Amino acid sequence: MSNQLLSVVIPVYNEEQYIISVLESVIRADVGENWNKEIIIVDDCSTDNTAERIAAYLADHPDLPIRSFTQSKNQGKGAALNRGFQEATGDFILIQDADLEYDPEEYVRLLKPVNKGFADVVYGSRFVGRQPHRILYFYHYMGNRFLTFLSNLFTNLNLTDMEVCYKLFRREYLEGIRLRERGFGVEPELTAKLSRIKGVRIYEVGISYYGRSYEEGKKINWRDGVYAIYCVLKYNIWARK
Repeated sequence: MSNQLLSVVIPVYNEEQYIISVLESVIRADVGENWNKEIIIVDDCSTDNTAERIAAYLADHPDLPIRSFTQSKNQGKGAALNRGFQEATGDFILIQDADLEYDPEEYVRLLKPVNKGFADVVYGSRFVGRQPHRILYFYHYMGNRFLTFLSNLFTNLNLTDMEVCYKLFRREYLEGIRLRERGFGVEPELTAKLSRIKGVRIYEVGISYYGRSYEEGKKINWRDGVYAIYCVLKYNIWARK
């Protein structure tokens, strides 16, 4: 039996400080003996030296299974993910942010329900399990919990962390989803549309979280949280397709 292919999609915007460390962590990450990896980078028209650092790294490592794409203009995380999903060729697709908040060493943990034949979609969760979590912003924590609760009310799922970066999908399910959101609203949109796929098996596993402060480059803010509320309502009520 041939190995399955895992596509790791990395949306990038102004991450010159972290992008090479993230790439090397993803390359080193163990995915088990039954899997191979490909890495899809989508640079969302960065204005710092991110693109140059990616290009130099790929020139120095031409044999690595990495493909890089650049958006013609800055469009947002959702647009970058949509491009990455279209370019991915793997049996399963995993989202990896281009910072050091999430640890690629946990890919094996995310793949475990898939390897056992149980799951079509796997969400990480920063709020369950015994993995280390950096202590940061109380209001972010409460906002994430509220957004997950609101999403669950409509989807009838019992997720604990709808806004988490680590989401793993069987590729054919993503192929049947038309993503409209260009920015951070893609998280509630994805969850709403996945929840309506007949027979989809969604699992959740605890992961660690090494969160960044705003001084360290964190980008999401309260406006994104307010817009996420709108997206939960939009994609569960009046824009379900």
